[in-house]
Amino acid sequence: MSAEMPQGEPEGRATLAELAALADVSISTVSKVLNGRAGVSEETRARIEALLNDRQYNRRSPGPNHAPLIEVLCFEIASSWATEAIAAIDRLARERGVAMVVSGTNDRQKPDLDWIAGVLNRRPVGVILVVCNLPDVQKRQLRSRNIPFVMLDPAGQPTPDVPSIGSADWSGAYAATQHLIELGHRDIGIVTGPEDMMIATARLSGFRAALESARIPVRPEYIRRGEFHHSDGLTEGRALLSLPTRPTAIFASSDVQALGVYEAARALGVAIPSELSVVGFDDLKIARWAGPALTTIRVPIVEMAEQAVHVLLDLTQNRAPAFSRVEMATTLVVRDSTDVAPRRTTEMFRA
Repeated sequence: MSAEMPQGEPEGRATLAELAALADVSISTVSKVLNGRAGVSEETRARIEALLNDRQYNRRSPGPNHAPLIEVLCFEIASSWATEAIAAIDRLARERGVAMVVSGTNDRQKPDLDWIAGVLNRRPVGVILVVCNLPDVQKRQLRSRNIPFVMLDPAGQPTPDVPSIGSADWSGAYAATQHLIELGHRDIGIVTGPEDMMIATARLSGFRAALESARIPVRPEYIRRGEFHHSDGLTEGRALLSLPTRPTAIFASSDVQALGVYEAARALGVAIPSELSVVGFDDLKIARWAGPALTTIRVPIVEMAEQAVHVLLDLTQNRAPAFSRVEMATTLVVRDSTDVAPRRTTEMFRA
């Protein structure tokens, strides 16, 4: 079945009935896709979403059809990082006269259909994705309703057409590792994150680069992967400290991981920092409360979150950002968890 656009219609704009004819489906099927409801095959949904986007259905400036809300979707919403970011988004949004709705997801790559259905029903002015991505079909759904979105600390590599705000993870990891090298450490381990997260890849790459620049061999057994969780710091920290030649320093790719390393060291009777130096990443509030206070890389979480709000609200006014990706500078914060490398002794490396 085929259909042509009626003569005299504005170029690119289609009605619901015309879209149904073009897609060779019923009007109710198009309505289900528009509202994010189930009961439509993935193939048909993708075809209708492409038509909605191509024909600019209901694409108009935010106004009465959009609620004064910013929708926030966050991976692991209860994490300390997310808590600080969401608080900053809420504070600035309220200053700009916009409310905030927060949803959590346990899948950083693919939120469920209930979430997208809720967004389409609420019709917010825009969406901020915190440490998570959207599948292409959900991106098309938002775009076809003129709901802009911005990624904050994206989980994966964002495409150039999606504005994203992150931190200088590579240079931060380089600075953390360089700090340990300058203290005389040569056996340096890392607890990093999952391979599908851009920040984990960047931090591991910065760690490797600092070692290679100092002509220190990168030892595969000193590289341990996990999530950015306390339990991973504990498990992988224990594994590193149980090696026949254990590292004298560990770079944990998040502060929460670093506190897990602390716990592993305590369990094995390894003193911090006299026997083991530890560096974290993020500079969460818990970093300065740890005992000893944690040396870490400060990520400007508040500034990143505020930038995401500014970019999103600019998009609602059809003001495109001058960038597709911005990385805010990170800073080394030296506290009490790092010290000069200890002298090697046989007793020191007994697991």
